[in-house]
Amino acid sequence: MDTQQNSRIIPFALRWNGWAVGAVVLAVLIVAPMLAVLWIALHPTENIWPHLLATVLPRYFGTTLVLMTGVAVLAGAAGTGAAWLITMYRFPGRDMLAYALLFPLAIPAYVGAFALVDFLDYSGLVQTFLRATFGWTSARDYWFPQIRTNWGAIVVLASAQYPYVYLLTRAALREQSGGMYEVARALGLNGWGVFWRLGLPLARPAIAAGVALAMMETVADFGTVQYFGVQTLTTGIFTTWLDGGNPGGAAQIAGVILVLILTLVAIERFSRRNARFHRPSRAPRPIAPVRLTGGQAAMAWVLCVIPFAVGFLLPVGVMGLHAVKRPEVWLEPGLLAAAVNTAVVGGIAAVLTVAAALFLVYAVRMAGRGTARLVLPVTTLGYAAPGAVLAVGILIPLAALDHKLADGWLALTGQEPGLLLTGTSAAIVLAYVVRFFGMAQSAADTAFGRIPPSLPMAARSLGQTNGGTLRRVYLPMMRGSVAAALLVVFVECVKELPATLLLRPFNFNTLSTRVYELASLEKLEEASPAALGVVAMGLLAVALLAHNSRDR
Repeated sequence: MDTQQNSRIIPFALRWNGWAVGAVVLAVLIVAPMLAVLWIALHPTENIWPHLLATVLPRYFGTTLVLMTGVAVLAGAAGTGAAWLITMYRFPGRDMLAYALLFPLAIPAYVGAFALVDFLDYSGLVQTFLRATFGWTSARDYWFPQIRTNWGAIVVLASAQYPYVYLLTRAALREQSGGMYEVARALGLNGWGVFWRLGLPLARPAIAAGVALAMMETVADFGTVQYFGVQTLTTGIFTTWLDGGNPGGAAQIAGVILVLILTLVAIERFSRRNARFHRPSRAPRPIAPVRLTGGQAAMAWVLCVIPFAVGFLLPVGVMGLHAVKRPEVWLEPGLLAAAVNTAVVGGIAAVLTVAAALFLVYAVRMAGRGTARLVLPVTTLGYAAPGAVLAVGILIPLAALDHKLADGWLALTGQEPGLLLTGTSAAIVLAYVVRFFGMAQSAADTAFGRIPPSLPMAARSLGQTNGGTLRRVYLPMMRGSVAAALLVVFVECVKELPATLLLRPFNFNTLSTRVYELASLEKLEEASPAALGVVAMGLLAVALLAHNSRDR
């Protein structure tokens, strides 16, 4: 619903009320961890910025840029190419691949890293098969590329992130008129010419958005780069904080990451500031896919299968094989405890995140367009901040507050209360809420926008309050969107690794941290059940995305 229409419904005196104040307070809470990072970075107890700048920071920054660039190129090419082939052509297996290409979204990148190394390493299936086939006895008898390198990390990260590009690009292509492509072909353009001169320029905003998401996820990744031994800005936070014992230095590196992410977002938006992409006023004629046969059909099938196989089939196959070889690992008590912790923490965070997003969006829509311009964009910054950055901005202030509360309670009662915030999973829940609030907010804003303004107007004319209108009009009509937002946020909480590693209490594991800990010790068989649990939960969200993106 348009906020300008809504502002005409509500008298000006009512626009700044408890709802609006609550929206501003909520926005401040969402942004506070990022502001805390910048404050700690600018006011560290021990300033090691000159040391970081002279030693490790250039290497961290350079490696991060290499990974971002490589993932942008590889994920952009795979996602855009797959979206173009699936949308514009018809070939055997095309309908199945249209959904299967989304499946890697269910695979955390660190699970893909563990699987790829296990598959291609010296003791893996590929090299073992080569030695058995050709009679080689050791690594000195043949050459095989190193897997734990920058390029290995780029392949894994791109395989996990290309669905962002594929999903957004395919949606943009399907919204275009099929008549344009028919005219282009009639003017003599071949398939490549149509793509390069028509499809690519029109889909560029969607491609840029998908590539930007992939690059942000690359910066946020910890499990993959740590396992591959690649030193990035995110691993620098862990090294400086946990190994070096300097939280101020970790905050300074986190501040660099935050500035890098915000710069990336600003460049992407600035690059298309003058671009205008409009749909025709009439319903466009849908694109009629061109049927491919013979070698062309086989080539299209292979090009679409490759990213799906690397991003989904390989990790699931490797982890499934390990889980089958030792079925007793499914009965380990640590697995059940990690699954329960995952469900409880992720469920609480998902409910709080979606509820807060509904409150904020509804309050902003009632308060008017001016507030919307200030509050809504600011609260989406949490998704751009990696989990490790949020952990720095949450744990350090909460730890200080925890100690003050404990000292005060001890002085009043003589009893030691322990750490109430950082000693429990409350900090993890807060990090999840901040990290994924932007996703829930976008879903809520879209859901509110689909409801005709006449319905809430009628409810208010019948005496309903703002809260009553939300409960009796909006929420019943938004149940599907709310359920989808809850599922997507929950799955993202399940997959989140860096924030969980830094903020979890002692002896507290989720499925993601259990996978990381066991796989880092080369215990893939013990890690495989937890990895498959994460994948199974991720597939729920992927199934929802596939349902929403199905051909009409």
